[in-house]
Amino acid sequence: MAGNVREIRDTDFEQVVLKSEKPVLVDFWASWCGPCRMMAPVFEEVANQYSDKVIFCKVNVDENPESPKKYGVRGIPTLILFKDGNVVSTVVGAVPKGQIEDLIKKAGI
Repeated sequence: MAGNVREIRDTDFEQVVLKSEKPVLVDFWASWCGPCRMMAPVFEEVANQYSDKVIFCKVNVDENPESPKKYGVRGIPTLILFKDGNVVSTVVGAVPKGQIEDLIKKAGI
């Protein structure tokens, strides 16, 4: 993954996301998903902008089925913002940069 975006697996999801001191924005995606590939550079751009306040992670749903199932991910891309181990907000589908930034700002970050 590029710069400020970390690829995580089901096995390290709890440690990286749920036990994080910082809020974590997780992008659930798949390599075959066109909208996911379209959104990847936007996600990375926001990650570069907010990396001091938020941890940015990607979870490949094909390789890691447990985390998406646990959080009810039915469509991809799905972005879920976690704060103190809890889901703060969710966005489904390819969204513009401003909507990702709003997601972060509305969470008081």
